[in-house]
Amino acid sequence: MHGEYKVPGGKLVVVDLEERDGRIADFRLAGDFFLEPDDALADIDAAVNGMPVESDVTTIAAAVRAALPEGAQLLGFTPESVGTAVRRALVTAPGWKDFDWEIVHEPAVSPQMNLALDEVLTTRVGDGRRRPTLRIWEWNESAVVIGSFQSLRNEVDPAGAARHGFDVVRRISGGGAMLMAANSIVTYSLYVPASLVAGLTFADSYAFLDDWVLQALRSLGIEATYQPLNDIASPQGKIGGAAQKRLANGGILHHATLSYDMDGQIMTEVLRIGREKLSDKGTTSAAKRVDPLKRQSGLTRAEIIDRFVETFAKLYGAVPGSISDEEYAEAEALVESKFATDAWLRRVP
Repeated sequence: MHGEYKVPGGKLVVVDLEERDGRIADFRLAGDFFLEPDDALADIDAAVNGMPVESDVTTIAAAVRAALPEGAQLLGFTPESVGTAVRRALVTAPGWKDFDWEIVHEPAVSPQMNLALDEVLTTRVGDGRRRPTLRIWEWNESAVVIGSFQSLRNEVDPAGAARHGFDVVRRISGGGAMLMAANSIVTYSLYVPASLVAGLTFADSYAFLDDWVLQALRSLGIEATYQPLNDIASPQGKIGGAAQKRLANGGILHHATLSYDMDGQIMTEVLRIGREKLSDKGTTSAAKRVDPLKRQSGLTRAEIIDRFVETFAKLYGAVPGSISDEEYAEAEALVESKFATDAWLRRVP
């Protein structure tokens, strides 16, 4: 059995093993990480050999950590990443390159239509009717997109939203409200089969699915890192956040919104950002928490999107794709029956 795990912002961890009588055998760890002293590699191999195949990531990591000699240095990987690679080997999880990927970047649609397309395309990937897909959003109007479980009245100031021309819509994934001003945000969605993240914890799957965008941002000179659970950040502040929805048919929606440009004053007038959330982030200003890509890179939004597409295609062999007329029609029907309805918007008043 063979398993691989690319540590977000770190190195590749590779494991090879066999299963004998319900236990891990002939375990070998490899990768492009750094480890001192050299013979600590044999200590890790010995720690994992003989463990029950049911061992979870935490248990494997604890065994690895206990076996390391005092003062051992692990650079670019962690004991948890070894555990993750082992779990992916045991469930025979496929890698990114085991799928045929499409990249979709089509003309602007309404915020409600973008949300409906997320549900339609995720469902189709789960059903096997569409190849795994990266979709770049385009829209020509401003909106506040609130999370599936957020209270409408607690998150949005309706007077401020109306004054600044922001529609309010609700998505199917959890997480926090996103202020999506027209031409000031970079948003993408990944529609993937559950098998791609097999063996990963829910939390680890966030960083795993966004590692490619960290690579794209770094290629632009932006010091991007992943901050658990779901933030993409720079040393100066938050760049954006991700959210997920997992469907019963095995389709996974993972989407992220990154700030390209922002007006901090408008943000505070449209969103009701509570003192508790601000104190948790160690700041008294919501606007100061955000570090937009325009300020960091000096590039246009289109140039940043081009680098995203280029990076994803290079890493995973993705090809240009499109949304079919049938998929658009299905999404339009879903807008009418769900996303444009007051019942959906106010399902958590």
